[in-house]
This record gives sequence, structure tokens and C-alpha cells, in this order.
Amino acid sequence: MDWIHLHLALNHVPVLGTLFVSLLLLTAVLKKDDGLKRLSLWWTVALMLISIPLKFTGDKAAETAENEPWMISTYVQAHEQAADQATTGIFLMGIAAAMALVIARKARPVITWTMLLTLGLGLLTFALMARAANLGGQIRHTEIRPELIVEP
Repeated sequence: MDWIHLHLALNHVPVLGTLFVSLLLLTAVLKKDDGLKRLSLWWTVALMLISIPLKFTGDKAAETAENEPWMISTYVQAHEQAADQATTGIFLMGIAAAMALVIARKARPVITWTMLLTLGLGLLTFALMARAANLGGQIRHTEIRPELIVEP
């Protein structure tokens, strides 16, 4: 397994993970279940801690593929910029979840606005993750490219 394969395999985790924890956060808010709120917040923090290092497999993947004939740097740059934005989103989402847990420590109830903030960041982050994944797919999958960009 090389860096490209590792990057492709592992970076499904934050994309699907943000969707999963967002749905879990939404369920917890709708059910008004404090235990489920805490669980969803802990999963959100865990996802952040797992996802941030995964982003850096992309740097190694780009280095591995830089001399490949199919490599078009325009697509890689667009994907990298989108991945940076998505990583920022997941970082902010994880910080919001950690803040909610700190505020709700010692058997205090989880405050609704902290859940809604985390959920809002989760939905935004999922959109950013999906965009980054789509742009990453365009690197090798010409069938999903809006147009072919040929480098000079």
C-alpha cells in the first residue's frame, strides 16, 4: 500500500464521519436525551482527533504521484485548498463539541445552543468534506470533471 492508496482509503472516514455525527447530534437534539447528546459530542471530538492527522496523508500522496502522467496540478491544488477548508471545519466542529462537554461537566445538562452550534458546524463541515472529496475524485476520474483542464 502506498501513500495514494492510504489517502484514498482513510479519507472516507471524515467525509462519512461528519455525516454520521451530524445525524447523531440532530437525533440527540430532537429526542432531548442528555446521554445521547453527550455521546454525540464525544464522537464529534473523537472524529476531529482522527481526521486532522488523516489530512496530511494527502501531502504524501501528492508527492508520490507528482511525476505520474495522469497528474494535473490544477486538480490537486483545487482539492488541497478544499481539504484545508474542510479540515478547518472539522477542527471548529470538534472544538465546539469539546466546549459543550466542558460547559456540561459534573452532571450539568448539555445546553441546547452548544448542540445547535456543533450541529450547524457539522452540516457545514459535511458540505465542505463532500466538496473536497468530489474535487479529489476529479484528479483521476475524468468522467466527473466539469471540463478537461490541460496544463501547458
